[in-house]
Amino acid sequence: MNLAEHVLSAGLATPDRLAMSVLGLGRADRWSHARLRQAVLGTATGLLQSGLAPGDRLLMRLGNNPGFPVAYLGAIAAGIVPVPTSPMLTTPEITRIAAAIRPAMVIADPDIALPGQPAPVLPAARLGEFALLPPAGFAQHDPDDLAYIVFTSGTSGQPRAVCHAHRAILARRMMFDGWYGLTPQDRLLHAGAFNWTFTLGTGLMDPWTLGATALIPAPGIAPEQIPLIAGRHGATILAAAPGVFRRMLRADWRPWPGLRHGLTAGERLDPGLRRAWQARTGTDLHEAMGMSECSTFLSGSPARPAPEGTAGFPQPGRRIAILDDSGAPTQGPGILAVHRADPGLFLGYLDQPEETAARFRGDWFLTGDLAETTPEGAIRLLGRDDDMMNAGGFRVSPGEVEDALAQIPEIGEIAATELPVGPGSSIIAAFWTGCADEARLRAAAERGLARYKQPREYIHLPALPRTPTGKINRRALRDVHSRAKHDPHPPTQHDTPSPTQHDTPSRAQHDTSSRAQHDTHRKDRT
Repeated sequence: MNLAEHVLSAGLATPDRLAMSVLGLGRADRWSHARLRQAVLGTATGLLQSGLAPGDRLLMRLGNNPGFPVAYLGAIAAGIVPVPTSPMLTTPEITRIAAAIRPAMVIADPDIALPGQPAPVLPAARLGEFALLPPAGFAQHDPDDLAYIVFTSGTSGQPRAVCHAHRAILARRMMFDGWYGLTPQDRLLHAGAFNWTFTLGTGLMDPWTLGATALIPAPGIAPEQIPLIAGRHGATILAAAPGVFRRMLRADWRPWPGLRHGLTAGERLDPGLRRAWQARTGTDLHEAMGMSECSTFLSGSPARPAPEGTAGFPQPGRRIAILDDSGAPTQGPGILAVHRADPGLFLGYLDQPEETAARFRGDWFLTGDLAETTPEGAIRLLGRDDDMMNAGGFRVSPGEVEDALAQIPEIGEIAATELPVGPGSSIIAAFWTGCADEARLRAAAERGLARYKQPREYIHLPALPRTPTGKINRRALRDVHSRAKHDPHPPTQHDTPSPTQHDTPSRAQHDTSSRAQHDTHRKDRT
């Protein structure tokens, strides 16, 4: 099999149907399924002619444009292993990644940091020429052969190279009914950038696998403008990170005929945001939870919406368990686990067999998420095993604290974490970015949380620090607090702390800030 061939096969039956449209306010760049297939297979030819061979690794340093999915699928079609990376990574960060994967070549757009290592660089401008070359054939593989490599966000340590097989595309079909409710007639608009794996999977490859249409906002489109272009182009499903939906709701617009529902991943979905979306549109928001090692496997769906306060249900075909300390299945609390037979589960961490083995207990891959099963069979997440907070001997989920404070309309973004205050002593702290004052946060905590769950310290920040894939970086939050304690002039509500390599906005935020110009878990949920 070949992952790229699987993605493009449905388009053979409808070559003239719209596969992708990049939506601006005044015009759209339209790609038929026939144009997409030609570009991918022409790119496969071009990569091979550039000196790459099947099995070589191609480090991708590409911006927010259609060249990203075309190069990704073109490499896989040729048997080359693409390694997509965030364009926000700095030179030291991408140099460490390059040292780990040892790429045979780097394909890069201008003005994106390159690794300090000797691999030749292929200018991304060549992709336009490649698209016109005679199409290559699809290199055939065993389903367990390596197809691509992605990197974890590194929230619990250094980023790891996660190796995925061609069979991973088969697992994505479990999302069609278990999360998306996707049909060949849908027009799915994803608000993220092309070079985000959430967009690549949910926004592009999955619609193409069914022969449906993918809609992507052009750079420069602000989240508040997305409902305008979505209604104009007949989007039936919207997909975005929760923060983008929040910004959409701040704009004045009415739902358009044909909108079926929204999809969200990347961070926890605030129940209040879901209720606000339902009230505005009369449709639901369906959240999915997953990770770099297995994409998504828990979700709500149109057929089975997630009960409030839960992550939803295991997708059809998934083998999910909650394990106690002895490794036996339990209703929880325990560690959420995925069976090693899942076709979407990774092959392992590149050149790290011991680290790979450490993530398994028998036949179960340990996600690191604490969870419990509700009476209706849904999964309630209790936080990361390494994010759980200890308050006076009681374990407290950051999400529970965040949900209680998120009810304040002016809260902005909110994150809770545990802060050390002395040897063997720690407190719960809340960080927020909005214009609500501390007194309102304290009052909301007192109303909604037991005393031992209430934050003892409240710290205002201009923005929450994030990993390059867009998840809240709780380790960096603790560093912010530590720096403030030793700074005789700590930042005020109106000061901006000096950025570090970890203080990176989510890809959704990056796109939208440069769009007016973006990864969770929790782990990557794409």
